[in-house]
Amino acid sequence: MIIISPAPEKLTGHKPRCHQGSFDVIWRMTIGNNIPELTVSELAFSLKRTLEDTYARVRVRGELSKVKVHTSGHLYSDLKDADSVLNIICWKGTLAKLAIRPEEGLDVICTGRITSYPARSNYQMVVEHMELAGAGALLKMLEDRKKRLAAEGLFDPARKKKLPYLPEVIGVVTSPTGAVIRDILHRLHDRFPRQVLVWPVRVQGDGAAQEIAAAIDGFNALPEQGKIRRPDLVIVARGGGSLEDLMPFNEENVVRAAANSFIPLISAVGHETDTTLIDFAADLRAPTPTAAAEMAVPERIQIQAFVEDCSRRLSQSLGRQIGIKRDHLGHLVARMASPERLLELRSQKLDHLSSRLSHSLERRSQLASQSLIKLSSRLISPQQKIDMAAKSLDFISDRLGRSFSHYIRAEDNKLQSLSQLLEVLSFKSVLGRGYALIRDSGGKPLTSAAGIHKNDRISIELKDGVLHSVVEETP
Repeated sequence: MIIISPAPEKLTGHKPRCHQGSFDVIWRMTIGNNIPELTVSELAFSLKRTLEDTYARVRVRGELSKVKVHTSGHLYSDLKDADSVLNIICWKGTLAKLAIRPEEGLDVICTGRITSYPARSNYQMVVEHMELAGAGALLKMLEDRKKRLAAEGLFDPARKKKLPYLPEVIGVVTSPTGAVIRDILHRLHDRFPRQVLVWPVRVQGDGAAQEIAAAIDGFNALPEQGKIRRPDLVIVARGGGSLEDLMPFNEENVVRAAANSFIPLISAVGHETDTTLIDFAADLRAPTPTAAAEMAVPERIQIQAFVEDCSRRLSQSLGRQIGIKRDHLGHLVARMASPERLLELRSQKLDHLSSRLSHSLERRSQLASQSLIKLSSRLISPQQKIDMAAKSLDFISDRLGRSFSHYIRAEDNKLQSLSQLLEVLSFKSVLGRGYALIRDSGGKPLTSAAGIHKNDRISIELKDGVLHSVVEETP
């Protein structure tokens, strides 16, 4: 309800004053005021209800700015154009279901309701759905995302893995009800039947990207050996569609899951002209799901024909080799002499060698006997050996005795010479000529009067004794 009061000039006769484009109304009321009194909260919540009733569902186009996801999981952002800014909020549950990922600078169309936040007296939009504003904005977003992921190395050819030649188990990530899975199974059955594991997912709409990424990660988490074993190859497939329909395969979590898969992965999304970001992260891109099945396994008929051709060529080669060896053996047999003549020649040679051996042994025995006789004549009897050793020992003992006596005399003479020299050089011989040796109280010889002080005790050694004295006077 909006209440309009009477014009102030009708009540007081005074006109309102204008100041900088806004009216400052001043008047004195001589009668009672009929406007109801409201608290701030009552007014704020009244405006909130008015906004929510009037703008219960609106679509607003603008550019996302100041995109921030709170720790609670709710999204807070601004939606702006050239002149105005609108605060928007997207609750955690709704954010997870959005078809696009809100990013800074995206041109989007938001669908939701207008409300207010009484604590700050501002209005805002609660977003329930978000879409890109036109194909141009969508393509720009995809191009920017492609460049960013490429800069991280997710599309690097060095990351690509080689597909197995004949996988035992093939995992397929696709919708279980569409024609895609039937086409893949039919093509695999025609070419080379393999065990197929289907991970059913939604391939478009809210939550599709999360399911596809979870399916790829789920296949990689399976054990190599178990009741359900890990696939040797994974195919991610869906049929054709619009750019918006294929958006789940452009989402960052799907691209990262494909790039991080250590199982070789084939992307088969859309028709031949459709391109999604998962195609760049996959190890191989197939133009269609049917083509993906053809790339996954070789054609059984061609393998059978190849094996049969190899078997035929092997049989022919073995036949030729046997024929060649047979002919060669025939030539060798024709050139060989008869066994009887070969045996006769060997027997005659054996007899000749036997006669030579007998003569050689006899000759060898004679030479050995002669050598033995010569050696025995040169031998010395044991008694002679003992006599010679005894004579040698006596000779050595006699020489040793003479040498030792000579050594003793030489050392004695050397000792006497040194004793005489010591006696000549001794200070006692000097004392005999009238000199004396003076020592201080510590027994150290004194050579100068400079180191002697009055009352020092000294000792005087003469030729025949020692005198002890006290210094009475020093120079």
